[in-house]
Amino acid sequence: MHQHLPTMSPTNNGSSSSEPFPPFNNNIHPHDNYDTDADELDLLDDTDTAAILGDDPLQQPLSFKRKQKQTGIFSQPVRLFNALTGRGNPPQNSTDIPPPQPPQISTGATGATRLDYVPGIGGSKGDALPTDWLAEGPGRRVGYEDLTAIDWIFEYTKERQRQRSLLSRTTSLGFPLLGFLQRVLDASQVWVILLLSGLAVGTLTAGIDVTTDWLGDIKYGFCSTVDGGAFYLSKTACCYGYDEISKCQGWKTWGNALGATSKGGVWLAEYAVYLVLAVTFALSASLLVKEYAVYAKHSGIPEIKTVLGGFIIRRFLGLWTLITKSLGLVLAVASGMWLGKEGPLVHVACCCANLFIKLFPSINNNEARKREVLSAAAASGISVAFGSPIGGVLFSLEQLSYYFPDKTMWQSFVCAMTAAMVLEAFDPFRSGKLVMYQVTYSSVWHGFELVPFVLLGLLGGVYGGLFIKANMWVARWRKSATWLPGPVVQVVAVAILTALLNYPNNYMRAQCSDLVSNLFSECSKLTDDQFGLCKTGAASAGTIILLVFAAVLGFFLAAITFGLQIPAGIILPSMAIGALVGRAIGIIMEIWQHNHPNFIAFRSCEPDVPCITPGTYAIIGAAAALGGVTRMTVSIVVIMFELTGALTYVLPIMVAVMISKWVGDAFSRRGIYESWIHFNEYPYLDNSEEIPIPDIPASQIMTRIEDLVVLTATGHTIASLTAVLEQHPYRGFPVVSDPRDAILLGYISRAELAYILQASTQAPRLLPPETEAFFAHQPLADPRTTLDLRQWMDQTPLTLPSRSRLHLAVSYFQKLGLRYVLFVDRGVLQGLLTKKDVWYVLNGAEETRRTAGGDGDVGRGDAPLGVARDGGEGESAGLLGVVGGAHGDDLEPVSPIGDTGSNLL
Repeated sequence: MHQHLPTMSPTNNGSSSSEPFPPFNNNIHPHDNYDTDADELDLLDDTDTAAILGDDPLQQPLSFKRKQKQTGIFSQPVRLFNALTGRGNPPQNSTDIPPPQPPQISTGATGATRLDYVPGIGGSKGDALPTDWLAEGPGRRVGYEDLTAIDWIFEYTKERQRQRSLLSRTTSLGFPLLGFLQRVLDASQVWVILLLSGLAVGTLTAGIDVTTDWLGDIKYGFCSTVDGGAFYLSKTACCYGYDEISKCQGWKTWGNALGATSKGGVWLAEYAVYLVLAVTFALSASLLVKEYAVYAKHSGIPEIKTVLGGFIIRRFLGLWTLITKSLGLVLAVASGMWLGKEGPLVHVACCCANLFIKLFPSINNNEARKREVLSAAAASGISVAFGSPIGGVLFSLEQLSYYFPDKTMWQSFVCAMTAAMVLEAFDPFRSGKLVMYQVTYSSVWHGFELVPFVLLGLLGGVYGGLFIKANMWVARWRKSATWLPGPVVQVVAVAILTALLNYPNNYMRAQCSDLVSNLFSECSKLTDDQFGLCKTGAASAGTIILLVFAAVLGFFLAAITFGLQIPAGIILPSMAIGALVGRAIGIIMEIWQHNHPNFIAFRSCEPDVPCITPGTYAIIGAAAALGGVTRMTVSIVVIMFELTGALTYVLPIMVAVMISKWVGDAFSRRGIYESWIHFNEYPYLDNSEEIPIPDIPASQIMTRIEDLVVLTATGHTIASLTAVLEQHPYRGFPVVSDPRDAILLGYISRAELAYILQASTQAPRLLPPETEAFFAHQPLADPRTTLDLRQWMDQTPLTLPSRSRLHLAVSYFQKLGLRYVLFVDRGVLQGLLTKKDVWYVLNGAEETRRTAGGDGDVGRGDAPLGVARDGGEGESAGLLGVVGGAHGDDLEPVSPIGDTGSNLL
């Protein structure tokens, strides 16, 4: 048929080695021996999926035969014991004899894979349901490899079968209450995970807040033993009870502690200590990330979006990542760099949920259910970051989740509420506030203020568009400039620059949370004016210039900081920049109204009452800037409403956020997180994004059969198939009847094929390399001396006619989460389209496709369209582009699609 088909013919079988296949042995077992802790092995730990899914309900066929009458549960002690433990029951009579069973592969306690025979297929050893493994179906599966996409349809089908099996098993017990309790316990597992996750997230966040507050204050001074103080207390805790912190006797600045006498000497001494401690904190955070968990860098939200979209990234949500992210986040925020902890807290929340998921095998063994739980848990991160449970739910729905059913919204709310309640119980700031910058307003806004609110929306959109372009330019430059030092040195350099620029500016010297809190505050309710914004004469041109100057410096510092190898979020810096500009505009309006009270626009102002509240301009500016960067709308409005508790200002916030998004979209349709997903070339297809799809037939995009490497139904041996795997690093192969007719029979993934080939050559079968292997029914074949691969092949892959429009094919990928679609005409294979191909088409990257290395999901040759390759070498590099897991200063993380091949599917 084509040039690749002869490699599958029997004439080439003798050239392969008798060795199983050492070159690709690492791709066979999902449980490779990583140099990390067991909890770090998996992103979503495939605990028992290294072998076939031993409790896979798909291995228990549905039967429409009338079931025999079951005897009472108490008539057989074994049935009572199995009912209590959830095990299957033995056959009711000797006539229920199962057919000859293929070997079942399971995982021992040490993680080593073994081969053994069991009476039942797919269930426990007591499940002796008559099963025909060779009937059409999705086939048996092994655990997902790292950096691969999950099969959403298979996972949800597996869950439905598990539910049916559970219902059938519990209703046949003869004791309805016991069966009902089993179903209740099974359904309550998700709620237990979410409640535990909420408790853990609230507790961790309280610890992060307290530690960050203390380390941030250490840069300026320390708490002495005067008035009962202690060194481990932050400035707020040390001066608790003072209306003005400046009158606190227990807090000692470094200038006084070092014995400086002159005003200039005090300033220089404090400047030096600030610089040294800031750089030390940043260096410590970067070293933690480099040495213990490189996935703890950045905010983690782009990766979480990709994971929730159905991608496997091992170690991204592991225990070491959680520990490193929490400690590194404390140090990074305390360093005073222009970054925040709000985004990384979402990563922390998902790590907590992933750890608790491992306690429940029914959820841990289903990748789709894991992602539902992670979507719900992500809401708790935003809940504790802003003290906004409802905003957290909407953030997960609007920004993070790929699949968000109604039940997940309710679960998200419970998890977010639990985390917020735990954080409030700890009260880390001793103020009754969940976050430091929670404020309340007693004033109202006037109609003429809509004009400056609209202006803030415009400025927020411009800021968002320019910031994304600047940040992406810095990221591309940092990636392409080979002369740059390692990531740790880059962090130190940026930390030094930030400290040098921050300290002389009064507004930039403080922590971002303190700055935002003071900018948001209403002067009539502010007891401690740390920045002098409310003192007499503060409404001046000098204050406006300093505010705008701080915003401009913050813009450039945030643009070069976000993307370093350090835990860093962009939400709080964006809010701070927007609040600085908003406060400046508020002061301008205040000066104007004060100097021209009879202006027609100000006639609605009440006498003897402040007409303009600059703090409200700050919060609207913060909302506009955040909307311009993230392109979120509803969740930002709700978060800001929960921060202020002022229903009166919901309308101005909505107007500013709406205009900000419109202006930002004029620069680019992608927000900051989508831009980083695109920059890293993660295989994420947003099913809600309105991307223009070319109105062309899918046949113009697909890889045609002439360029595919396929497997024929017969004519193979174990050695020849092993040679195929050694020669072609593709993720899978279509199976056709013969080279001439090319009738599609199914699709077999590389993981399943490699696994069964190796397992068949080991005990107990010990088949020789010249053993015949086939994908179609062979009536004369001896099952003891041949290898039937039908059970490992997906005999019902999703197909489309080759004349289908590309829009329909893209909808399949977006709505169903597919990894590939086969195109057939009257049963004859015509071509194949992968998720990676669709990603390139939708992102307009056809001209930049890599052609070096191996191919992707299927065996295909040099496609006319230059289809991107997907070689096996890329898996060792992973998303970080570092071979073997070593992370050195001289290795810059690279895109998952590199010259060595991508790792998309």
